[in-house]
Amino acid sequence: MTGFYTLFKKEILRFWKVGFQTLAAPMITALLYQLIFSHAVGKSVEALPDVPYNAFLIPGLAMMSMTQNAFANTSSSLIQSRITGNLVFILLPPLSVSAFFSAYVAAAVVRGLLVGAGVLAATAWFGLPLPHNVLWIAAFALLGCTIMATLGLLAGIVAEKFDQLAAFQNFLIMPLTFLSGVFYSINSLPEFWRGLSHLNPVFYMIDGFRYGFFGVSDTSPWLSLTVAGGFTVVLITGVLAVLKSGWKLRT
Repeated sequence: MTGFYTLFKKEILRFWKVGFQTLAAPMITALLYQLIFSHAVGKSVEALPDVPYNAFLIPGLAMMSMTQNAFANTSSSLIQSRITGNLVFILLPPLSVSAFFSAYVAAAVVRGLLVGAGVLAATAWFGLPLPHNVLWIAAFALLGCTIMATLGLLAGIVAEKFDQLAAFQNFLIMPLTFLSGVFYSINSLPEFWRGLSHLNPVFYMIDGFRYGFFGVSDTSPWLSLTVAGGFTVVLITGVLAVLKSGWKLRT
């Protein structure tokens, strides 16, 4: 636990020391999205029954901000350590695979949750109601951040330079996020695109998170929980296997 705590603290301090960039900037970006979309289409669109569009938008923006920042935290930290060469100071101590993985992912989850809370606080005055079920909100917030933090760790392991990491984010993370129902209900899409959206795991994170606020969603929250939970288990198992193979080479 000493190794885990030390690495976890190091990762927390890493993003905390540049908090305006890592915490405040995503909140401002989400607020700008909220202002623009609520002004442009807020009065003419009802994405969910009895849910104003201004309120509908808030949970999606919060989850989008949480997941993107959780991914950025693990991926940027690992690739920076690899390129600058200071990763050796993490690999030399007798740190276990599980401690290494848990410290990186837990710190990224903390950053994601802090950003999400900030986005909700900054945009709540647009009409966000009291939560329908706090447990659903907490469950999907944790799952969403964990999934993206784990993906970020995998990207940091695979990428050899910042260009490759940017490609991973631009061609995988961003499309999955923006095509997941952040700004619209997938029930408004044509049948083909609606069916394609159901293959996107990020859709289930956002839809389940939104259900926690409004009590209504595009699909069953239990299905969303099953898909998000199953994807989390598969992803964590795969990334741990990759890390363990690297640990064997280290020793």
